[in-house]
Amino acid sequence: MSGWTEFLLAGFLFLASHAIPSLPQLKARFVALLGPRGWTIGFALLSTVLLFWMIFAAGRAPYVALWPQEIWARWLVNLAMPLAILLGSFGLGAPNPFAFEGHATGFDPDRPGIVGLTRQPLLWAILIWASAHLIANGDLAHVILFGAFALFTTLGMRALEARKRRQMGAADWQRLSAHTALIPGAAFLSGRWKPRARPSLIRLGMALLVWAALYHLHAPVIGVSPQP
Repeated sequence: MSGWTEFLLAGFLFLASHAIPSLPQLKARFVALLGPRGWTIGFALLSTVLLFWMIFAAGRAPYVALWPQEIWARWLVNLAMPLAILLGSFGLGAPNPFAFEGHATGFDPDRPGIVGLTRQPLLWAILIWASAHLIANGDLAHVILFGAFALFTTLGMRALEARKRRQMGAADWQRLSAHTALIPGAAFLSGRWKPRARPSLIRLGMALLVWAALYHLHAPVIGVSPQP
């Protein structure tokens, strides 16, 4: 299998797999077969495998330079990744009726937690990761890879917000989102939200472990050192 063929096949399968959650009948069949927990675990594992395949395939694709790699761009990635990891660590599994990675149970609109910072923490984490790596990698395969992630994450964020607004209705949306914002920090800057509790030490510790693992495993696994 040639480099471009493998890369395009991996990308197609990744996108096809992520169309399943938007197809209710097909998703219902998988949930009935695997159970809700089995579906969640299975989909997460499949997504992870296909993501790494795409990344490795991009590295094996023919190198076509579009712009040179610069030291400042590597610093940008090193500064952006801790923010992305923090957003993902605090967003996953948090009470959040607006995001696909959260759950409505336990959400308090007067004390929204991470949702006060942004209603879509995981999608912003992916967008920051993709955008920083897009700038730092100037070859065609990686521009396609990270550019596609940045584009689809942006479009997906808008679509998810619109769908949640329709599902909730105007009154519930206004009540639940009163102290939140889509743009990170916008609710804080406007005075509609401010933190009322210290960050979870468990989630901070998880973020630190994820950052350390990604930083130290990037060279042996991905094949490129993250150091500037």
